[in-house]
Amino acid sequence: MLKIGEFSKLSRVSVRMLRHYDEIGLLKPAEIDRFTDYRYYREDQLPTANRIAALKDMGFSLADIVRILEVCDDKDQLERFFAARRAELEALARDTARRLTLLEAAHERLRKDKTMSYDVTLKTIPERYAATVHMTLPRYEDEAMIWGVLAEETCRMDMAEADPCLCAVTFLDGEYKERDVEMMAWKTVKGSYPDTEHVKFRTLPEVTVASCVYRGSYVRIVEVYAAVVTWIERNGYAPDGPMFNIYHVNPRDTHDPDEFVTEVCYPVRKK
Repeated sequence: MLKIGEFSKLSRVSVRMLRHYDEIGLLKPAEIDRFTDYRYYREDQLPTANRIAALKDMGFSLADIVRILEVCDDKDQLERFFAARRAELEALARDTARRLTLLEAAHERLRKDKTMSYDVTLKTIPERYAATVHMTLPRYEDEAMIWGVLAEETCRMDMAEADPCLCAVTFLDGEYKERDVEMMAWKTVKGSYPDTEHVKFRTLPEVTVASCVYRGSYVRIVEVYAAVVTWIERNGYAPDGPMFNIYHVNPRDTHDPDEFVTEVCYPVRKK
């Protein structure tokens, strides 16, 4: 039997933490002297202490570790715990990568010590026939879902793309929303095709827009929005409908975000 101090040294877990493990039922001493209140541990409890340390390093909470140790002989239960933690870490990694991208973009602008400028022009997009999908998505970041629906429901139609073929998303909400985002994806085509459950073929009307085409990652798009809105105000125009983005070069065309080409379009009218 090992005194708590000896067990602490061998397991590399502090005495304070061992006492806490005892209180929450995670790792109880093999024996407690009822006269001195000294805690004693068996040598074969060291692997359990090591397992607890490893699970903590993976980011599991102590409450989760208690449950994991209770089912350590059930491989299916363990797989569920590990799968859930893996999903949490992958989501955290994606969020961290996005934040790093934002940080690097801001740092690059600061290093160059100059303000990005964007060329805004007034143009008319003619009437066009398009495959459209109107959906409410969980978040703006889930836009790929709407394109997936369009692709899946038209994959057997052998659709002929218009020339030029415009792929765009119109943002239908009147404000920025953190969830339940309403949008319509559209892709210009030629020919005639039957509607499906979600894909509706329709003629979109001619529209005059303040347009800005830029090359680069989507992390810069808020700057482009600001530039277009400023141009609209300074040139005597007013918004006249929901804005949309045309994706001339998108993630399906290249894996390099610096090569993306996006056209931000705000429908406008003269004041």
